[in-house]
Amino acid sequence: MSTALREQICLLAKSMFDRGLTGGSTGNISARTADGGLLVSPTGTSFGRLDPARLSHFDVNGVLVDGDPPTKEMPLHAAFYDTRSTAGAVVHLHSCHSVAWSMMPEVDADNFLPPMTPYAIMKLGKVKLLPFYRPGDPAAGKALRGLAGKRSAVMLANHGPVVAGKDVEAACNAIEELEDTARLAMLMRGLPARMLDETQVQDLVTHFNVEWND
Repeated sequence: MSTALREQICLLAKSMFDRGLTGGSTGNISARTADGGLLVSPTGTSFGRLDPARLSHFDVNGVLVDGDPPTKEMPLHAAFYDTRSTAGAVVHLHSCHSVAWSMMPEVDADNFLPPMTPYAIMKLGKVKLLPFYRPGDPAAGKALRGLAGKRSAVMLANHGPVVAGKDVEAACNAIEELEDTARLAMLMRGLPARMLDETQVQDLVTHFNVEWND
């Protein structure tokens, strides 16, 4: 088992915790291992104090082989891994501004983030806003599966974002971009902000080969 991957998961989680992107014992993170298994943050743990040796370790068949019991949000992680062949890691946060933006009545459920900067488009594509589900409810994973792998990121209303990436660093970078864009949206709410226009968005989509599913 890769000691480096275990340490990277804990390092990136602590970085997000230290910067207030998720607090207390909220949030969860997972990554594919080289042999096709999974490392997952345990249930009830804090991103600021993850122990590399106690991460939940699943084998390629989804059997917990060592470590502590996993997060109750495993249905979300499993849904991404099962529907997106490119998913090498999944991150879920309770980040403040993205949660706040999910409560706003003008939000487009099919394209959660307004086109404010190029980076959210480049790193996330379109983000789908899903309805509220009780934390740990398998129905949230079922809703994510219903997207058939067409989105790399979803926002759980009144709860927090879930993002898949090719590896743990990419997933963390993307979810931070989601939170930054939601923060901008809240800061600019009600102001006559100049958004990227459709031509600019399509240029980014084409130039960076972005998944931009309708």
